[in-house]
Amino acid sequence: MYALVEIRGKQYRVEQDSVITVDHLDGEEGSEIAFDSVVLLNTGDAVNVGTPYVSGASVMAEITEHNRGRKVVVFKHKRRKNYRRTHGHRQHYSVVKVKDIVTG
Repeated sequence: MYALVEIRGKQYRVEQDSVITVDHLDGEEGSEIAFDSVVLLNTGDAVNVGTPYVSGASVMAEITEHNRGRKVVVFKHKRRKNYRRTHGHRQHYSVVKVKDIVTG
């Protein structure tokens, strides 16, 4: 059984006991979280497609850790004008472990 769930504007394919990395979520490490925006639910014998979401279906998960991605360096340069600007960015992520997929 698997589900397509929408988390912070992005869609992820999740199964039970799978670990996914998503954009930073509010909540502490070890806390339970429920995602109600299930777009598609496949139970093995039937496929439910939501309009836009499957009613009664949700995904129960646990936030295992918060971390940051690699640094991305943005370098602006205009030749012969003595213009150079360096800017960096590190995105915050949350690692989520899926506990259960609840069907409606």
